Formats: sequence, structure tokens, C-alpha cells
Amino acid sequence: MAEAGSSTKQLKQTLGFGDLMGSAVGQIIGAGIMSLLPSALAMTGRSVPFSFLVAAIITCCQAIPFLFITSCVRLRGGQYTQMAMLAGPSWSGMYSICYILSNVSLAMYGLSLGSYLCSLFGWPESTQKIVALVALTAFLVLNLVGVDAFAKVQNLMVIVLIASLLMFGLMGIGKVKWDTYFVQDDGWMMNGVMGLLQAGGLLTFATGGATMVTNFSAEAKNPTRDIPLVIIISTLFVAVLYGILAFVGAGVLPIDQIGGSLVNVAKHILPTPLYYVFIIGGAGCALASTLNNQLATSTKPVMAVCDDGWLPRSYAALNKNKVPYKIMTMFYVIGAICCVSGLSVSTLGNLSLVLTGVVGVIIAISTSRIPKLLPEQWAKSKFKVSDGLLKFWCVVALAGSLFSTYMNASSLDTNLLIMNIVFIIAAAAFGVIRGKSVEMTVSYDDA
Repeated sequence: MAEAGSSTKQLKQTLGFGDLMGSAVGQIIGAGIMSLLPSALAMTGRSVPFSFLVAAIITCCQAIPFLFITSCVRLRGGQYTQMAMLAGPSWSGMYSICYILSNVSLAMYGLSLGSYLCSLFGWPESTQKIVALVALTAFLVLNLVGVDAFAKVQNLMVIVLIASLLMFGLMGIGKVKWDTYFVQDDGWMMNGVMGLLQAGGLLTFATGGATMVTNFSAEAKNPTRDIPLVIIISTLFVAVLYGILAFVGAGVLPIDQIGGSLVNVAKHILPTPLYYVFIIGGAGCALASTLNNQLATSTKPVMAVCDDGWLPRSYAALNKNKVPYKIMTMFYVIGAICCVSGLSVSTLGNLSLVLTGVVGVIIAISTSRIPKLLPEQWAKSKFKVSDGLLKFWCVVALAGSLFSTYMNASSLDTNLLIMNIVFIIAAAAFGVIRGKSVEMTVSYDDA
């Protein structure tokens, strides 16, 4: 078992660059490309590949603070440690509540995978919840075995996923109707520049996720070198891949025939055997890899939350495989309850949308403090820049976070927006009140 206040120090540092890349790519490529592309097409038409470019730029802007901080130290508590270092106790308490609630998305991925498998194999819709629970349980067992087992399965799924998506893109790119693709009357820029930007804001949900790899900092072999590179490379790689998929998805069939996903396009361009390879290896592995990765990464920030006393320190106990089994089981139970009870996962997830944006704004502003907080580590960082340039990049990150926050807020109905505001006030109050009795510990090391 882990000693109180030292649980994150006991994690095994076994993840290399390839493992971290598999984690990041698997987290980014989730249900977004399958489910959001039709909505983006409705906003901007065939210019949707350029909306993915806008989304990638916004995502990279928001990731800038992560590049600076992860290049300096090993963040044993991942994103929580980042917030604790940069913003202090009260904001850390607020973030802990936000972070725990945001992980109800485990249920969303589980239910999506259950629905997908039921549709693929023709199982009754009534079995969706059971299939989701079985999938969630299987990944819980895998992750309890240890981070090495997680990495091996994750890397395999990501290889199959990328191969399936590349097959779709390369076999479909030659069937795009290029002669009419850029004709406005045929769907190009159908809502002008604003439509393209709105679609870009929506698609940040599909291009984001690489910064989750920060939560593996305690288990990475060389976090200050690998994590910043993984965030940059994985985001840009997936953005290019999405661009290819978007050209095929938008250019092969008339927009009104594409339907709710890429499946109709895949039926049109792929032979039947390869179509099933795409369905299983593309959509299936996209959902499964994201579910697996989130279950693995979700525990590390909460371990640091426990170490600091926001939650009982005993919750951060490790099993013999150095896995925080109590925290992981807590997330599993939350996901399982949401899966089987019929609770609105989307509503629960939307409760923290604006708060998540506020957290991004706080981190963007606070990142300019790095030279004062970590003078020696900052001097050695490969991402070190002058104070003026650091402030410039913080402003860029702030602009990206504000844009994303605005897009998220504008997508909510009035009731959900009010609930978000109430939740922000409640989380902030928790941070201020509970922060008076916690003992913040140093949860970062030189690496």
C-alpha cells in the first residue's frame, strides 16, 4: 500500500515515447471524428477540412502552457499538480471537483461502444447497457494489472485504428469529386467564414485530448523531453489525418447523402471485407482506445488530490501492481452507475464545460509565473523563451481558451448555462473553504 502523502512517488516509471504517443493518439481519436463531422458539414459544407485546421490551431494554442510546464519538471499529479503549482490552493480545490465530475464521460464512451457493438452484431438495443458495463469492466481489469498491460493493449488498438483510418482515406481520396469540390453552389463555404470558424470551434472536441498525457508524467521514463513532443506531434498528426478523412467524407457523396457518420461513405468506397475492417478497426478501436486511456489517466491527478488532503489520503492506496485501485474503482463505479441507471451522461458532462474553460483561462494566465516558480528548471528547458515571448504565448493560449469557452457556453441551453454558473460558484466555494484545512505538498520533481 502507498504511504500517506507519498503515493505518486511510488508509481513505476516505465512509459517511453511510443507508449505516450499511443496514449495521446488513442485519447484524441475518439467518437469525435465519427459523430461531429456531419454537424460540422452542416455548418460549413465541403470546407470542413479547413475547419479541422482551425480546430487544430485552437487546440495547439490551448496546449501551449502544458508544453512550458511539462518541459521543466515531472508532474507526479499531472494536470492537478500543474494547477496547484501555478494557481495555488483555492483554484486547486475547484479544479479537483471539476476533474472528478468530468470523468463521467467514461460512461459516455462505454455506452457509445455498447451501442456500436449492438448495431454491428445485430444485438437487441436492450443489451446496450449490459455490453457497455462488460466493456467498462474488461478495461478496469486490464488497468488493474498495471500500466505495462495498459500500454501494450493501447498501442495495439492505436496501430489498428490508424491503419483503418488511413485505409479509408487513401482508398477514398481518389474518388473525391475534385471538379466540383470548391464550387460554392455545391457546398463549399456554404455559410461563409463565420460558418467555417463555428465548425472549427465545434471540432476542437475532436482534436483535443493530447494534454491528457500529462497525467502519465509520474510513470514516464523521460517526461520533460517526451511529453511536450508527444502533445505537439500527436495533435498535428491527428489533425492531418482528420483533414484527409474530411476531404473524403465531404467530397465523395452529396452532402445530403452522408448521413450521421462516415459509415455511408465507407460503404460507397470500400469493398465489403475492407468495410468491416474499417468499422471494427476504425470506429470500434476509436471508442475502445479512448475508454481505455481515460480510465488509466484519470487516476493520477486524484492521487495528488488525496495527498494534499482534499480527499482522504487512504483513497490513493496502490495495489501490488502499483495501480491506485481505489480511485480507479471509484471512477468505474461512477461510470457503471451512469451506464445502467439511465442517468443523463451528457447533462452531467455539460455541467463542467464552462468550468473546464475557466480552468484553461487560469492556467494560461498563470503560466507566465514559471520563471519565478522554477528558475533553475526553466533555465534548462528546451522550450525556454524570453520573458516577453513567454507572455506573448500566454496571451495566445488565453485567446484559445476564451474562444473555446465561448463556443462551449454558446452551445448550452439556458438551463445548462445557469447550472454551469452555479457549479462554478459551488466549486470555487469548496476550494476556498476546504483550502483552509488542506496541506499542499510538492508533487513535482526534476526529471
